[in-house]
Amino acid sequence: MRALVLSDIHGSLEGLEAVLEAAGAVDRIWDLGDVVGYGASPNDVVEKIRAVGSLHVRGNHDRVAAGLTSSLNFNPIARAAALWTQEALSPTNMDWVRAMPQGPLYPEGVAVACVHGSPLDEDDYILNVRDAWAPLQQMQQPLTFFGHTHVQGGFIQQGTAWRELIPEYRSREVAETWVLKLDPECRYLINPGSAGQPRDGDWRVACAIYDTDEATITFHRLPYDIIKAQGKILMAGLPDRLAIRLRDGK
Repeated sequence: MRALVLSDIHGSLEGLEAVLEAAGAVDRIWDLGDVVGYGASPNDVVEKIRAVGSLHVRGNHDRVAAGLTSSLNFNPIARAAALWTQEALSPTNMDWVRAMPQGPLYPEGVAVACVHGSPLDEDDYILNVRDAWAPLQQMQQPLTFFGHTHVQGGFIQQGTAWRELIPEYRSREVAETWVLKLDPECRYLINPGSAGQPRDGDWRVACAIYDTDEATITFHRLPYDIIKAQGKILMAGLPDRLAIRLRDGK
């Protein structure tokens, strides 16, 4: 079974299309949340991902854009984008976003968990080994996919040894992949990166493909039509910073 794992699309149709094209034929698509927020194509993104996805975990931006919780904890730029998204979503798409389930979710037939933030709290960020320690200790599944940080990579535990995983690429211009061979003696927290607004210094959108037969996770970095995505943000009247940061990858 081959599963495309993606997260943090954030209303970027251009990013989502690049990821889906690169993935090719897969058996399942697992969406780790924050489908909307920041980007200017929330309806197009919702319609496309709901049509192809087999599992969807809600993210904090999905929750706020759907009006389930307040935007007061967001910074001013995130708040402005969430409120704009509330107005932009069609009633049908708003209902779908509002109904997205909270993680962890467990895909059928595999020992995997899917979450947005930490599996212990959907709003917590897993940014370092200290953040990863408790989730790796407490999750029953040996492999957990998470998002929220917009940083591709993850964390590995083998016995008493812990380490951070950072995929290695040769450039920041062309499509590239990096393969992780899974060790049955290890436990993993894996972040596929953001399919709409990377924040790890690489402007290319990110995703991962989990292959159960090969016991591998293939990380992808993909160029996309960033000019078009930026133009839509500016034309929609969203904060300029949301367009600028796409090129910075931060």
